[in-house]
Amino acid sequence: MITIKKDNIIDDYHGTKVSDPYRWLEDPDSEHSINWSNWMGERCEAYFSKASTRDADRKRLEELWNYPKNFVPKKVNDTLYYQKNDGLQNQAILYRKDGDKDVVVIDPNTLSEDGTVAMTNYSFSKDGKYLAFATSTHGSDWQEVRVRDLTTGVDLDDHIQHVKFTSLTWAPDNSGFFYSRFPEPGSVAPEDESNFNKVFFHKLGDLQVNDQLVHEQPEDKELMFSSFLSDDDRYLCLYVYLGTATENRFYLKAIDKDEKFTRVLDQADAEYMYVTNRENIFYFKTDLHTPNGKIIAVDIDNPESSNWKEIIPEQEDVMDFVIAIQDKFVAGLLHDAHHQLKVFNLDGTFSHDIELPILGSLTDITRSKEDNEIYFGITSFLSPTVVYNYSMDKRELNVFFEAELPIDISIFETEQVFYTSKDGTRVPMFLTHRKGLKLNGDNPVILYGYGGFNINMTPTFSPSILRWLEKGGIYAVANLRGGTEYGEEWHRAGMLENKQNVFDDFISAGEWLIEKNYTKKEKLSIMGGSNGGLLVAACMVQRPDLFGAVICRVPVIDMLRYHKFTIGRYWIPEYGSADNPEQFPFLYAYSPLHNIKEGVKYPPVLIATAESDDRVVPAHAKKFAATLMEKADKASTIVLRLEAKAGHGLGKPTSKIIDEWVDFYAFLDKELAL
Repeated sequence: MITIKKDNIIDDYHGTKVSDPYRWLEDPDSEHSINWSNWMGERCEAYFSKASTRDADRKRLEELWNYPKNFVPKKVNDTLYYQKNDGLQNQAILYRKDGDKDVVVIDPNTLSEDGTVAMTNYSFSKDGKYLAFATSTHGSDWQEVRVRDLTTGVDLDDHIQHVKFTSLTWAPDNSGFFYSRFPEPGSVAPEDESNFNKVFFHKLGDLQVNDQLVHEQPEDKELMFSSFLSDDDRYLCLYVYLGTATENRFYLKAIDKDEKFTRVLDQADAEYMYVTNRENIFYFKTDLHTPNGKIIAVDIDNPESSNWKEIIPEQEDVMDFVIAIQDKFVAGLLHDAHHQLKVFNLDGTFSHDIELPILGSLTDITRSKEDNEIYFGITSFLSPTVVYNYSMDKRELNVFFEAELPIDISIFETEQVFYTSKDGTRVPMFLTHRKGLKLNGDNPVILYGYGGFNINMTPTFSPSILRWLEKGGIYAVANLRGGTEYGEEWHRAGMLENKQNVFDDFISAGEWLIEKNYTKKEKLSIMGGSNGGLLVAACMVQRPDLFGAVICRVPVIDMLRYHKFTIGRYWIPEYGSADNPEQFPFLYAYSPLHNIKEGVKYPPVLIATAESDDRVVPAHAKKFAATLMEKADKASTIVLRLEAKAGHGLGKPTSKIIDEWVDFYAFLDKELAL
């Protein structure tokens, strides 16, 4: 046992005094913070050293992960490129098809000994000669960009640094690419290191210091820019974002002219996603006045909204994405949280459906305009991604890649149910389990949720979950408000002052599972990560009587100070800010850190974070653990798992994913008494 330091820090939020005794944990390099983290690491190691199931779980998880995984391919100049992981490789390899041969283009596994350097983005030059690719180390959001000559397989001397969340947009003449970057660390105040985003052009062969500034808006220092080329290669376009807000702006300029960007859509009053253009007529998917989305045509020479033309009206289902190929639009619609594909003509009239073979999610979709065909992947809770090729001319769907699993999936099934939340809202939930499940109230459950940032929880395959199903468990995924399963209204019903709806939806899902005799509270565990970590922490604090175990991954916990760390300010449009007197009350009302009660016996909780997480800093998890250990009933089980050489999850190697799930199952086996 060590002596736990407590600071006498009290902040005044608009007249409300709030203490913050563990603020010293926000500094990971202080002596107290290091000693405390080491002590918590020893406690974690001691907890898991007693687990008897880890070896069996690791062996089985490695078997379940060991199958080939193909990503959706992309055609560049008649050459097909795709990523593939043979099974247990830490990182997927980028290949190209050369006749019947698969030729390695980039193998990220060679970039580090332990697989903790990942390729996070890549972009081909128009002529297919060069590949710009970004890498991340230890899961950091900060990335570096290099260029590979695909004719020689050798990397050029070009090296771009200080970038994150950047697109890589090649010029039509292949001379270089556009990207966005932040100030060099140390060149601005620490709180501005994720501000002042700028767009640059990098000419091949030049040093980064010589890159040409293309666009900046220092008067709006919090804006971020993402570049791309129009389909006809005539315009350089920019999406302009304020943090994670759904609403965006759209700028463009002629690619061959040295001129400023025209701010075509600059109101930030809705989402505007470019689909394609025909000369000066630009087609956008937007949710302006239509929460489920629609397609509009905008004349960029006369962009006033009075001149807009509606092409595809709002549908009954949510328009999740739209791509254009030749004279058609291919729209991915969400129907009760699973995808459907519909094809429309350029004038907006309906053409036909692309019948999907399973009820599931589209993982990605790419197009080959020259061949008038698309590639897309479909996955479900019980099916790894199957990659399909679809000919728009022949209206034929063919399997491009399908994996063979090391397990008989036919013994499991997925059902979709609907339950009623606290305020009467109807919420869908997917349940995956063994066939013939007995509703005897004794089945162990992992209830998973997210509920935020308009992110949809559609069916997704994970080999790790197969192990849970083998153990006789139920995997439940609730489609909470805060996502866009039912459009922007569904998202807005779970953000800002409405955030409590998300927690109510999740709590109601747990109550429904118990009421319908799927499980009981002693067998009901909840799991979530990032915003989902906030979800399970808030629900655990609000309803400690309802859950048998909690797995809280890379969580946002301190809702009064989250915006002061790294990119936390990007989330203000979603959460609000305690600095705002109108928003402080609802943040304070649910902030997990500030609602832990003295003497309450909380359910066993495993709080998992990572040293290199520069998106949701580990201080959230550490302060949560320290406060629980101080205030909770001493019989409460609190385990903090602090992972080395890992971040928020970006590019996490397979070996670390398996390590993590081994510990998750050891925790659940013990705490749910399996």
